Amino acid sequence: MKKEPKSKLGKNAASIDDSNVTSKAVSGAKPAAKKADEKEKTTKPVTQKSVKQVPVVKDKVTAKKAAPKRTGKPAAESVVAPRLFISNEDLYLFSRGEQESAWRFLGANHYQVDGVDGILFGVWAPAASQVSVVGGFNQWNPSIHPMNRHPGFGVWEIFIPNISVGEHYKYQIVTQTGDVLPWKADPFAKSMQLRPENASVVPEKQGYEWQDSAWMSSRASAHAYDSAVLIYEVHLGSWRRHWHDNSFLSYRELADQLVNYAKDMGFTHIQLMPITEFPFDGSWGYQPIGMFAPTCRYGSAEDFRFFIDTAHQHNIGVLLDWVPAHFPSDEHGLSRFDGTCLFEHEDPRQGYHPDWNTLIFNYGRAEVISYLLSNAMYWLEEFHVDGLRFDAVASMLYRNYSREEGEWIPNHHGGVENYEAIHLLKTVNQRAYAKFPGIAMIAEESTAWLGVTDLTANGGLGFGFKWNLGWMNDSLRYMARDPIHRRYHANDIGFGLLYAFSENFVLALSHDEVVHGKRSLVEKMPGDEWQKFANLRAYYGFMWAHPGKKLLFMGGEFAQRTEWDHDKGLDWSLLDWGNHKGVQLLIKDLNRVCEEESALHELDYDSSGFEWIEEDDFGNTLFAFMRFSHERKSAVLSISNLTPTPNLSYRIGVPGPGFYRELINTDSALYGGSDVGNFDGCWAEQVSCHDREWSIQLKLPPLATLFFKRET
Repeated sequence: MKKEPKSKLGKNAASIDDSNVTSKAVSGAKPAAKKADEKEKTTKPVTQKSVKQVPVVKDKVTAKKAAPKRTGKPAAESVVAPRLFISNEDLYLFSRGEQESAWRFLGANHYQVDGVDGILFGVWAPAASQVSVVGGFNQWNPSIHPMNRHPGFGVWEIFIPNISVGEHYKYQIVTQTGDVLPWKADPFAKSMQLRPENASVVPEKQGYEWQDSAWMSSRASAHAYDSAVLIYEVHLGSWRRHWHDNSFLSYRELADQLVNYAKDMGFTHIQLMPITEFPFDGSWGYQPIGMFAPTCRYGSAEDFRFFIDTAHQHNIGVLLDWVPAHFPSDEHGLSRFDGTCLFEHEDPRQGYHPDWNTLIFNYGRAEVISYLLSNAMYWLEEFHVDGLRFDAVASMLYRNYSREEGEWIPNHHGGVENYEAIHLLKTVNQRAYAKFPGIAMIAEESTAWLGVTDLTANGGLGFGFKWNLGWMNDSLRYMARDPIHRRYHANDIGFGLLYAFSENFVLALSHDEVVHGKRSLVEKMPGDEWQKFANLRAYYGFMWAHPGKKLLFMGGEFAQRTEWDHDKGLDWSLLDWGNHKGVQLLIKDLNRVCEEESALHELDYDSSGFEWIEEDDFGNTLFAFMRFSHERKSAVLSISNLTPTPNLSYRIGVPGPGFYRELINTDSALYGGSDVGNFDGCWAEQVSCHDREWSIQLKLPPLATLFFKRET
């Protein structure tokens, strides 16, 4: 027997010359009698009795034993060891939790054998006794394409020639006890059917020609920590819809409309809620089934690449929400994939999320680490995304997250820390930052866990940024109070500055704050119609001046009145009204000023860039502070009057002499305010105030925030 060559599947397509290909491995299937999707609907699940048991030869030793004895007569059929294409090197790394490119050899990949094009299917199912590929190309008959088991790694593979792009397929898995599982979707599928159908789809060959080389080059040398980062969080299915039938915009339509809008508004990044394929619209993508497949709700994978490419050509980064914390229990998904708890924990105290009715990945299994690590790297490499926002990190860090006593299992030290999940987070961050300089790995972490954004070498988790959910909760609670009571709760608005420099924070007003009865941002504000909008504008001004990067959920930029509804587009018609148009213009100006003024972004994570001027004027409910750039070359004063009473003669201390030019006044008539202000600005006087030698005399509008730039 000819010695098999070692082959490493480093590309989606490869050519290997070998004459010992078994007839079963390269035989074609008869044309399907019906379309794949029609056949799938009408074909009943195959029972064990109806499965034609095809011998699976595991290795050359087995092949030798199975060969018939020589009798002088020709054997009726020679048993030949199956030809395997996935390399042992790749599978070895996969088995150790160190494989970061598993999508290149698992799933359905375009491949070539002896000049014949086809698809190499690979799937991890170590507890299976038999696995078959079923699809329209073989009339969904599991006896036609049984897969070959790769010795030692629990991976099954088969090369099938002449399969068309777009064919639907699944895996039939037979357990060790002979039970036939409900047909499974491919965990590494790069394309899937639209709900309610759930088959995997043979993907197109990846041939997209990127036009974003300038962006990718500049990103690699950029330093986001001292740059303006202004994030627009978007749910693609409800940002805007076709007016005539409420249908989705496509990726390519969004590349035109959404990208241009974000560019005009001055946002530096668009953050997308999960776009990995998911069956239930109401989950907003946070219960994904196809972790490697961009949802086909808006088009193909190539269309999604076009969207990202277009954003990059407009100098806008694209961040993706990533969900490594849990997955749904749909029977066609990862749940009990090979008849055992393969991806999840067997014990529900570790493997089940009571809050979301979902399953938890088994972070202690090396192959699961490789699966998630590869998935993160897949989006960064294949789609040029500029970073990942990790969902529900707190639920990963703590074994007792949202559990009562007796409902969780301590770690081997008896504590609550989930060491295996911590290892995953560190591994993904280390690998991603090493391979893709300039990206942003962001944690949604809701506790006081130390070192979320510290280097892994220092014992940190290795994230670049962390959402500041404490600041969000405290400041929104403060702003929801009637102004007459705010003087008694100043700690809510100022407390965040006690820990503002302990992590690399993003101040996030996300989708979570405008759903489930929480009301929209403008409707959280107290007072009559005028006061609601004035409060919101003042709050935005305070937020943009505050240390930390900024994130705003879609609709917040024009004061959407109702809670977010994922089933329809935003209320864009509100922009016909002056108050809403004014808020939109304010956000545009805040973004512009924040990017132009180095003092408002260079030292977001360094206490030397911040200095209180007035933090305890409780009687006037007033907050004032300075922001500085490196070496204090630039300085911006922010002052917020959070009462509905104007103060027409307020003296405030400043760092030194010069003209203090007014950059932002949220009470400007342009934004819908009462237009109380200081014209272009005012000169500092050598009058002592707030323990400073110099001061300025200001007119403070009601419910407003003002920015002044010191010009010397």
